[in-house]
This record gives sequence, C-alpha cells and structure tokens, in this order.
Amino acid sequence: MNQLPFESNVVILCDGSFPNHHIPLSVLENAKQIICCDGAADKLIEYGMEPTFIVGDIDSVSDKTKTDFADRIVLNTDQETNDQTKAVEFVINWGAKSVIILGATGKREDHTIGNISLLLDYAEKLEVISISNSGIFRPVLQSQTIPSYKGQQVSIFSLGTPAAITSKDLKYPLKNTILNSWWMGTLNECLDESFSLEFEKGKLIVFQKFE
Repeated sequence: MNQLPFESNVVILCDGSFPNHHIPLSVLENAKQIICCDGAADKLIEYGMEPTFIVGDIDSVSDKTKTDFADRIVLNTDQETNDQTKAVEFVINWGAKSVIILGATGKREDHTIGNISLLLDYAEKLEVISISNSGIFRPVLQSQTIPSYKGQQVSIFSLGTPAAITSKDLKYPLKNTILNSWWMGTLNECLDESFSLEFEKGKLIVFQKFE
C-alpha cells in the first residue's frame, strides 16, 4: 500500500528524471495545475500534457515551447535560488496551501540533495512532499505518527539542529538517538501500519520507499 500523506491539485514538475513509477505518474496525470521548472516543460509536452505555467530563467526551454506557451512563462532570473524554489514561491503567492513536487531527483546528485533539503524550508509555508520514482520524501518538523505499512523501507535524515529521536514501530528502534551523520537513520523498516517519531527540537526528512 502506497498511500500519499495528502492530495493536492497543484504539482511542481522539476527538470530531473521524469516520472515513470505509477504513483508519481498518477499524481501528474490527475493534477489540475502543473507548474514546470524551466526545461521540464518540454518533457511534459513530449509526454502529451501541457504546463499551466513555466517558471525559471527559461534557459533550457526549447524555442518552440517558448513560442507556443509564451503566455504561460513566468520569467525569474534570480541567481540566489534554484528553479524549484522559484516555482514553490510562485504557487505560494498564487495562494496554494499544498503542493506535490515531482522530478526533483535523478540527475546531478548535488541538485538532488539541494532540492530535497529545501523541503524543510517550504514546509514552514505550505504542505509539501517530493515524490521520486522510488519513494516519497516528507519534511517532518514536529513529533508525529506517519502512515506506512509493514515491511516498508524507511530512512530518516536529520538536518540542522540535532534532534534526539525516539521511534515506535521501526525494526531498528531509536531511543533518544541523535543522528549525527546522514547515513545513521537510513535503511530502517516499518513494523506496522504506521510508525512514530518523537523529538523536541530539530528538522527531519523521512523517505518512504515504494514497493
């Protein structure tokens, strides 16, 4: 069972690996609003769908797409942030309360790490997850119980201020454990239909692998 934590009509499609797993593909195909980050627009059009808007510095968009969708281009040349963040800021200003990000991984590893880490910043402003072709990245800013299923592979990453984490219903339990390195919370496994993470301070990103 691969149930998403929430549904959203707004999808941001980044210019990483295009969705090929049935879950992110379903999210994409059912989205009412698709905000493409720069060159992702060409991939979406090739797939047979159209962007609602194209956001970024537009340096990797084909000339044909620039012409055909000129009225949907939102030019943002700010070099102090990346295209994913530009798209998130756009949907926030647009009034969106939740967004699902697709295509944020799968190319350059430094871009992938940057995109995933930024979820913690976005989560302070709206409900957000990022879905790759292998699983879901979820920002966790406070203690909570996370829906899952028995046997689901789970990884936990602690960013910023170290968090002393206590878990419930994970195969390798955490007991006031501080994850000092990114590898320390990886390759765990859920033992039930959900698992819990308790911590007082800190910011976590939880990855739940698809079947």
